[in-house]
Amino acid sequence: MTVVPEVQALSKSLVLTLIAPDQPGLVEALSQALTDHGGNWLQSRMSHLAGQFAGILSCTVPGDRSEAFLGALRELESRGLRFTVEGSGEAPAATTEARSFHLELVGNDRPGIVREISHALAQRGVNVEELDTECTSAPMTGETLFKAEARLSVPTTADLDALRRDLEAIANDLMVELALAEAE
Repeated sequence: MTVVPEVQALSKSLVLTLIAPDQPGLVEALSQALTDHGGNWLQSRMSHLAGQFAGILSCTVPGDRSEAFLGALRELESRGLRFTVEGSGEAPAATTEARSFHLELVGNDRPGIVREISHALAQRGVNVEELDTECTSAPMTGETLFKAEARLSVPTTADLDALRRDLEAIANDLMVELALAEAE
């Protein structure tokens, strides 16, 4: 006679944000806690920033083990990890159709670059889906360069010519190079 196990409790989707003083073994400790509780690591973005290790993680944990997993996360606080945990839900249904664009920017660093660009995007209903920024030394001069790459969701109803004009005007004012291209 074959015994059919009970259906495992539904998985709970979680989104974790974390920060800690950077040190070896943080990702291993987090992944071990997740594995020990039957969880699955789905998607993450993690980075060393100004001596800190910061990240965001999407994972699933069996519903009947989620509280124990959260307890294991609290135990990791002794290593300096601080967490915020949210249940993830279905993304809201898109109300408008959109096209994906890629934005690249490079120029001498100065305060306000992200604010100026993000303001222009928001005014046109553009959603910033991903944003990666960094400051690096210019090869010849050693001056600090600001670099940004973004994946944008642009409503099909948006006036692309006007958006490009807005961004070009900001790029000229800030003296940065900016490229906007439809993603492939």
